[in-house]
Amino acid sequence: MKLKTISKLGMALGLGFMLAACSGGDSGSSSGKTSDSKEVNLAYVEWDTEIASTNVVGQVLEDLGYDVTLTPLDNAIMWEAVSKGEADGMVAAWLPHTHASQYEKYKADLDELGENLAGAKIGLVVPSYMNVNSIEDLTNEADHTITGIEPGAGITAATEKAIEEYDNLADWNFITSSSGAMTTSLAKALKNEEEIVVTGWSPHWKFAKYDLKYLEDPKGVYGGEETINTFVRKGLKEDLPDVYSVLDNFHWTAEDLESVMLEVMDGKDPKDAAKEWVEANPDKVAEWTKDVKK
Repeated sequence: MKLKTISKLGMALGLGFMLAACSGGDSGSSSGKTSDSKEVNLAYVEWDTEIASTNVVGQVLEDLGYDVTLTPLDNAIMWEAVSKGEADGMVAAWLPHTHASQYEKYKADLDELGENLAGAKIGLVVPSYMNVNSIEDLTNEADHTITGIEPGAGITAATEKAIEEYDNLADWNFITSSSGAMTTSLAKALKNEEEIVVTGWSPHWKFAKYDLKYLEDPKGVYGGEETINTFVRKGLKEDLPDVYSVLDNFHWTAEDLESVMLEVMDGKDPKDAAKEWVEANPDKVAEWTKDVKK
């Protein structure tokens, strides 16, 4: 079976048509799939964490004989796609703070399978050599600029709120781009020992590669510890019970996730990095697949 990744452009042009086509079959479920179907569509956001985790889960399902499609979407569209049954599931929900608004909007139309990783965090991040330790301490660092990621990301909304909540950030600029552009800017600043303030989250390979620190958040805008959670469409348990059980059992550590992210960051194809991790961790994969019918 072949694991496929759909381009963002393709998604923008034909999301509904493509997802409907992936469903196939004639069953009573909204997805059109039956327990005999071998087609699975996992939605994800193109953040380093979710690229790694979704490729690993996709590889496990592919090894079980499924034809897996990985569909990159903007954050809000990812939630909507799963809630409407246009995608089968996602392992990319950050709770209780980052994706709180999407959770409240779509939770009634989703099956929640719980956390797949604990100890996640978001906030403003700076190089450790910068002489600032709290958001409240920021004055004129980095030319009054925060370098962010995609406009639709939860951390972007939190940062916009932080600029409103912290009086010292009133005249700061917030530049949104992409996670890749943010890490490129971070790497350039670190190489030249320049000041930079970025939106950051962990687990992330940048904390393993660089000497960084979170700025304290006394107003609690970014919330406390988070978990990354798994959600699936309604009816998946009945339509594809083995897929449901793998997603339900999927759980790993920040170290697991960061090891895959580092490989991808160093230039390895995400599918190849996922395949190598799966092959190197048979015990963990066995826990995820233990309920699959033989």
